[in-house]
Amino acid sequence: MARLFGTDGVRGVANEELTPLLAMQLGQAGAYVLTKEKAHKPTIMVGCDTRISGDMLANALMAGACSVGANCIFVGVLPTPAVAYLTRKYKVDAGVVISASHNPVEFNGIKFFDGDGYKLPDALEDEIEDMIRGNMQGIKFPIGPGVGKIKYRTDAREEYINYAKNAVNVNLSGLKIVVDCAEGAAHYTSVETLKELGGNVVAIHNSPDGTNINANCGSTHMQELQARVVYEKADVGLAFDGDADRLLAVDGNGKKVDGDQIMAIIGNYMREQGKLAKNTIVATVMSNLGFFLMAEKQCINMEKTKVGDRYVLERMKEIHANLGGEQSGHIIFLDENTTGDGLLSALHLLQVMVDTGKSLAELASIMEVLPQALVNAKVANHKKEKYMEYPEIADAIAKLEEKFNGEGRVLIRPSGTEPLVRVMIEGKDQAVIQEEAEKLAGLIQDIMF
Repeated sequence: MARLFGTDGVRGVANEELTPLLAMQLGQAGAYVLTKEKAHKPTIMVGCDTRISGDMLANALMAGACSVGANCIFVGVLPTPAVAYLTRKYKVDAGVVISASHNPVEFNGIKFFDGDGYKLPDALEDEIEDMIRGNMQGIKFPIGPGVGKIKYRTDAREEYINYAKNAVNVNLSGLKIVVDCAEGAAHYTSVETLKELGGNVVAIHNSPDGTNINANCGSTHMQELQARVVYEKADVGLAFDGDADRLLAVDGNGKKVDGDQIMAIIGNYMREQGKLAKNTIVATVMSNLGFFLMAEKQCINMEKTKVGDRYVLERMKEIHANLGGEQSGHIIFLDENTTGDGLLSALHLLQVMVDTGKSLAELASIMEVLPQALVNAKVANHKKEKYMEYPEIADAIAKLEEKFNGEGRVLIRPSGTEPLVRVMIEGKDQAVIQEEAEKLAGLIQDIMF
């Protein structure tokens, strides 16, 4: 049977794959595994994004946690990084976010944080999964006063706003900022924070109704934001995803600025300020080759990990780095939070603009983005890790690697959260690499779907 946990918790179509029963079991097993060493009655903080299935799954999960004797604090709709921060601040035993991040509304997910606000290592996830597959064997279910209870808090979002403002206390007066909230968890916190810091904020896609999260908006659909920045004659556009743990940006000309470029801008600024720990940025194998060339020129060390912000974070902790992230916009500032934080990323980027007096377009020119083609192949979910077992696919990949050797690279990887195999080719000619990526993705889809 396939592993329940992917690169970012448990994901699936809500009420079909990710059922209330599974959510309850995850609440039971998660609460037990994460708090079994505690002598006191454990407490778990739970938040969610704006999707309609969030209430159903959050309540099922909390019922499960209460059934094994854990108390829950439900903070409602909040960004993922806010839950990580509040878990740490209030010294609760664990945190849970009900969210499927950038995925469409029919999906949802459950991801856990330990008491220090960090995503769980594979070993702990496996322990939770084993407990579920073993039918909760060994768990004692309390009765009477031993059962847990739920406390509801509505003030948590203000605490996160104050925390973000204190972390990066930048004066945004005079900056016009268009913010795309993706009809998600950032719809209040990001807009209020930027306004309270003095920004002239134009907010779009900030009216979530439970069904419109990520729908042609946010960091995965930036065309409207790009056009709006130009129309408003704004200085910058900011795009969050559904749970606001990632950020992408748009310069005043309407040009997209991705996570690699944002890290290049902020990392170089931190280096100049003497604040870049170990003079190092941690990135993934998917980062643009131009990012690594920029780092070499600016004498910044680069550490490379496999794809997934959890792997970036693990490496950051190992080497005591304080900046790392992904091209997709998950950027981690480890001095301030324990997970990717779209709002902190936005404030750090705006701080560089304010302090240098430079436009985002000028700042982004520090790095030349080399052409990349990324094409997704839809495959059966249980087959996505096995693409190299098909001789025709393996042969096609080998031929492409030979073709681009020395002038680019070929990277094939299964998605950690979706039934996809991602084909990425980097090279000098956009048309050529796009054609080759589409051809290979088509082959993979035809054979494996």
